[in-house]
Amino acid sequence: MPSPSSRQRPPDDAAPLDVAVVGAGPGGYVAAIRCAQLGLRTVCIDQWTDPRGRPALGGTCLNVGCIPSKALLDSSHHFDSLSRLLPEHGVSVEGARIDVAAMQSRKSRLVASLGRGVAGLLRKNGVEVVTGAARLTADGAVEVEAAGSPPRSLRPRHVVLATGSVPAAIDAAPTDGARVVDSEGALAFDETPRRLAVIGAGVIGLELGSVWSRLGAEVVLLEALDDFLPAADRDVAKEALHVLRRQGLDVRLGQRVTGCEPDGAAVTVRFEDSRGAHRIEAERVVVAVGRRPATEGLGLEAAGVERDERGFVQVDGFGRTSRENVWAVGDCAPGPMLAHRASEDGVAVAERIAGQASRLDHRAVPWVIYTHPEIAWVGRTEAELDGAGVAWRSGKFPFAASGRALAAGEAEGFAKIVCDEATDEILGVHVIGAQASELIAEAVTAMAFQASAEDLARTIHAHPTRAEILHEAALAVDERAIHV
Repeated sequence: MPSPSSRQRPPDDAAPLDVAVVGAGPGGYVAAIRCAQLGLRTVCIDQWTDPRGRPALGGTCLNVGCIPSKALLDSSHHFDSLSRLLPEHGVSVEGARIDVAAMQSRKSRLVASLGRGVAGLLRKNGVEVVTGAARLTADGAVEVEAAGSPPRSLRPRHVVLATGSVPAAIDAAPTDGARVVDSEGALAFDETPRRLAVIGAGVIGLELGSVWSRLGAEVVLLEALDDFLPAADRDVAKEALHVLRRQGLDVRLGQRVTGCEPDGAAVTVRFEDSRGAHRIEAERVVVAVGRRPATEGLGLEAAGVERDERGFVQVDGFGRTSRENVWAVGDCAPGPMLAHRASEDGVAVAERIAGQASRLDHRAVPWVIYTHPEIAWVGRTEAELDGAGVAWRSGKFPFAASGRALAAGEAEGFAKIVCDEATDEILGVHVIGAQASELIAEAVTAMAFQASAEDLARTIHAHPTRAEILHEAALAVDERAIHV
């Protein structure tokens, strides 16, 4: 294994190529950097470019996903707070308006800045960036093609596939890039639509719907499933639906979209439920029905890399594919389609390539929905444990009993901790409330070390903080919460 002293060594063009990483998103660029830190000569191949044709590193997450969506969510929340939150604090603002162009400009500057940061990190660690579309060949080469440049053939010892995912589509609502768009298009509206229809009430649909609802749009979310947020804890999902509807989101469950017809300045959306057929008109429609792996056009079949029926690259517990020395991380492989999971996969695979004993571990991957209040969870729900025949007990504590949450005027929500009935080990933590995305980190750490509710209950938390909510929820598992 290379020594730590080899870190950040400039690439030696005469040296054999150790690793070619295909994709520069949160899985790919992290894998490339870790490989380079471990002394492996590494290239990172990516076909994303900006309007000027320059590399646009960071993948979907940075360019049209996590980062721009959070920028718009924060901007819209600040605007919404003027009427929803600040008056309670004695702050009154007259004549406030939203400048969508300025908001979008800020988002673009942020994305560009972070993209330059990724490029700088790769350069600092001696990773060569190759711009173009990559294709694997049967003899182990990686062919790269880019417009305006001659094809380039690389022969690395290892290939890491980190190609991510793309928005899923449905036949009933084909996107046109104008009136009917996917999640990428919904991040780029140049004005607030009067009425917005969102097909899908999952993570993406709720976040994008929240952005434009806060800015004045009438938002209707059409969800085909009868259950709201089926992957979440049932109590959390029930509370979230109640809060979001109260905020003005028109969430309609059990609605199957059957057609979508743009006509001038409007779009007619047709859908069905148990009562029959319906239709609504909207200025814009967002198709937010999930994502699918971006594994087409990579030459996987010719290279002997197997995919499943949904297009995911098949991997073992170490990220290895069916082809020797070809690995896969992040959204293109089975598992949670989350940026932070992709990054940790990238680190594990890089270390495995370098001879270390790392492996993929998805048992404590946090999920977050960045609505307001936020929704976050890690581990298993009560329903999942019931289905697995695991006896459990749980503790729950409301934000409304937290002095810090009350002082902030953000008292909606609760935290729930679910434990093994026999051992008290924490099996799941579920939070809805302000800054749930930050609170869940403590829960992830606890679960990573197989902590018990008693461990968390015996840990001193600063007062007054929202973190005390998790402390009290741990106490509540044993019915000894103090402040409720």
